[in-house]
Amino acid sequence: MSRHDHFPRHDPARCEAAREATDALAEDWRAKDTCPGGLIAAMDALADAPPAAAIDALLPWLADIGWLRARLAAALTLIAADPFARPPLRLVGGGDGPCGLVLAERGAIRLSLLLQPFTAGAADPVTASFRAGAAAIRILAGGSARLRRHRIVGAAARPAFTAAGAGCCESDPPQPLPKGTILRLDTAREAITLVGASGDLLLLDLAVHPPSSLPVQTYDIASGRLIHVASARRDASFRQMALALLGAFGRRDAAPLFVEATRDDDFAARWSAMRQLVALDPAAARAPLAAMAAADPHSEVRAAAGATLALYPSFCAAKDAHAPDDRPAADARI
Repeated sequence: MSRHDHFPRHDPARCEAAREATDALAEDWRAKDTCPGGLIAAMDALADAPPAAAIDALLPWLADIGWLRARLAAALTLIAADPFARPPLRLVGGGDGPCGLVLAERGAIRLSLLLQPFTAGAADPVTASFRAGAAAIRILAGGSARLRRHRIVGAAARPAFTAAGAGCCESDPPQPLPKGTILRLDTAREAITLVGASGDLLLLDLAVHPPSSLPVQTYDIASGRLIHVASARRDASFRQMALALLGAFGRRDAAPLFVEATRDDDFAARWSAMRQLVALDPAAARAPLAAMAAADPHSEVRAAAGATLALYPSFCAAKDAHAPDDRPAADARI
């Protein structure tokens, strides 16, 4: 039975008291954060600063975490008064990756408390990801893990990103990770992974990731090879997830939404949408795929579209042979 089955929905006075307590705590934190010298005020002042400069200015919130202890104590007091009260902290992450709380966020700047629970027998990370920006990470609990540093080397200086010019990933041997360590990263070229943990990992993560045409790049650690790119823009990422869901549900009626996404300004988002459309509805994808092969602004997208188009006769035949009977579908919206 879930704790939600016990939620006091039939006790309006208690529910209202919990909401009022949550609102009061949120207002108290907002007042402290937005006053001169507060965390949000500092983030607002750095809205146009280069990522590394923003990290420099905000490091005091990682070096002295008395404010964080006080904030978590206040949240626990709220829960102690009523277990169904919800502290005004936004959840982030989950699944197989870290989960945690967003402590503050303004524009491209986010400060989060991240937990990676220990799982016996879990494999160490096999990939490392890079994206434009900068980060600082304080190790609050290291779980006896060791630190591996990764860097991109040999990347070609080009006006637009290409996989051919992406360079390779070099990785250092694992090193001890003392508690309290603060790591600074140029996240466009540097990344870390934590290996060999025997306990939970708790990190205070300060990240500055402004909008960028440089995609998120994922490398295989063992070989150092680039294996995946994805849009670094949050809006494009949300659309890609929504389109992937429609594709998983076989929503051919949503084909116009995929076609629209193939005109996105971000080349990674364009190609992701096209790949999903080809898998979902080859017939609807053929014309926009041909247009992409002929005139897409990105050379590697043009090449990939052309190669896919050349395979079309055999691909469509295989697709039709295994296609289920068409069924009416409701109108698709994102």
